[in-house]
Amino acid sequence: MIETVLGALAWLNQWSDPLAWLVVAAFVAGALLDWYDPDSDIARPVTVGAWVLFAVFWFTLIYHFAFVQKSIVEGIGTLIAVPGCLYVAVLLRRGRDTLFVLSRAVAVMGAVYLPFEAILVLQEVLIEMVVRHTEFLMGLLGYHPEIIQGSAVNPDYESFRNTFTFQHGPDYRVAYTIVIACTGIGSMAIMLGLIAAVRAPMRRKLRAVAVSIPVIYALNLVRNVFIGLSFGNMKMQWFPELTASVFAFSLAQDPARVSYYWADRIIAQSASVVALVVITWLVVRELPEVLIIIEDLLYMATGSEYDLRGALDVKPVRADGE
Repeated sequence: MIETVLGALAWLNQWSDPLAWLVVAAFVAGALLDWYDPDSDIARPVTVGAWVLFAVFWFTLIYHFAFVQKSIVEGIGTLIAVPGCLYVAVLLRRGRDTLFVLSRAVAVMGAVYLPFEAILVLQEVLIEMVVRHTEFLMGLLGYHPEIIQGSAVNPDYESFRNTFTFQHGPDYRVAYTIVIACTGIGSMAIMLGLIAAVRAPMRRKLRAVAVSIPVIYALNLVRNVFIGLSFGNMKMQWFPELTASVFAFSLAQDPARVSYYWADRIIAQSASVVALVVITWLVVRELPEVLIIIEDLLYMATGSEYDLRGALDVKPVRADGE
């Protein structure tokens, strides 16, 4: 029975890429209709449909995150996202108009992230820039791993200079590959979506970008250095048998994988969630309008209405928009 379910989930995963484009197109269409004609009778059903498609999209990714990437944080997040998207669709259909702001945010997030996910030229430019900066920071710490082209992670990366190698004796080498998920573009897309979705003066939006995007990029470099050196130098060989059992890999064939899962899947991903919350707070200080999105998310999670601007003592925006 379990094998049948996993097989079905694996089969569904092949539809995630075309669904991603359809989802983004639906959200962009709904956002444009609502932005230019808020009284339009079409914007609501289009946006509701976009959220339903978004739920289906996340459903197709359950197998990828839970069983291919073996990511606890992303696996749980995907499971939550499916009913969450359907709930947004229901609330929006019932008339909770503030969810149009969240919908615009998702449209921008997708429009920013998807080209980097789909177009190899953009991936190569961004990935190799991140590799150079990660290499520089590792050098400052006294580590100089060899960097080679290509990766077993993705055959499309054959020409990319994106794999750090750490030699452990004559017969064992650890390879740490920087992929698009290691560039921070996902978190940057989230912040840009939040900032772009709200109605506020451009000056304050630019300030919000200035306090979020550079910080995300810098913290992501720290994350790469931490994972690369911990994994490459096998610094976190904690509970190897238990780790190999939980993440289903061969300890005999790839012992360094223990350090990888501890550094990346457990420590770094958990820290990334905390960092995103802190960065969101920095954005809120410059752009209090973003709180309307957070209030909607809290309402969906708890069923209660919140006044975060009052609770967090965020100063109201003046009439001149400053």
